[in-house]
Amino acid sequence: MADSSSGVPFLSKNIREGNRYIKEDETLYPCPSSVDIYSLPPQQEIITVLSKQVGRLVLEHDFSYVTKSGSGVKPAESEAMRLVSEYTSVPVPELLVKSFSLGNGSIHMTLIPGCHLEGRWDKLDEETKKSVCLQLWDLISKIRDIKPSLELKDLVQCAADGSPTRDPLLEDLQEPARPLMSDSEFQARIFERYLHFGGRRFKCELPGMLPRSSSSVFTHADIAPRNIMIDDQNKITGILDWEYAGWYPDYWEYAQIMRPAFGGDWSMWMDQTAPQRWDISGINAARRVLF
Repeated sequence: MADSSSGVPFLSKNIREGNRYIKEDETLYPCPSSVDIYSLPPQQEIITVLSKQVGRLVLEHDFSYVTKSGSGVKPAESEAMRLVSEYTSVPVPELLVKSFSLGNGSIHMTLIPGCHLEGRWDKLDEETKKSVCLQLWDLISKIRDIKPSLELKDLVQCAADGSPTRDPLLEDLQEPARPLMSDSEFQARIFERYLHFGGRRFKCELPGMLPRSSSSVFTHADIAPRNIMIDDQNKITGILDWEYAGWYPDYWEYAQIMRPAFGGDWSMWMDQTAPQRWDISGINAARRVLF
């Protein structure tokens, strides 16, 4: 039972990522490590703060389901999850409830069993790292087969619901955002942002350094160990966080996975096991200015 004298308002400033609380209405109480969920009264629940970012709060409720809410939660994310669930065998959280209004969104979804690869990767041996990467590339190959609707088929890039991307490399400088209808427009958008934000070193060379593409495929666009769940046998049980997913040039997933920001040897193993590689030196040159 929560101590009513120790409660604080359920506000972002009062919660910490990784912590667990007892929530009653809009009040939070400390959660004892030995709490028995079945002993709590119906008006109380146990919440675990899985992630706390600007515009996004991810909570686990009563060890049974997850909510993601905030101004950064958009309909495109729930649509991406729906598409992957409907058209592939790739494991994703099941969408339970969605709500979007007045600049805020909320997605309720099922828990994915297992633990985050991020917390286990450095403890894996080389053979297991290779196995996990090959599993992941196989799952990526499955989502690449998701086709856009007739209304979206002429776009080179868009989010899962057809909305413009919010990726820092691609977000339009104009309002309303201009649709990207060709590979050359896609490259031009990156170059435009590069110059706008002060890129000078490759102002003549960058257009020729950017990769070319003849096809657009469905892409998660944020594959990283923090978004991959694995079981005790190191089998992938789910892929999380689909907010950037949509259709992109066929090299984009590879380029995102190879981001220099990832520490350790994760990117090296993904590169070694990749079914296809691209020269992304131009993408990385733009990243150094735009991130």
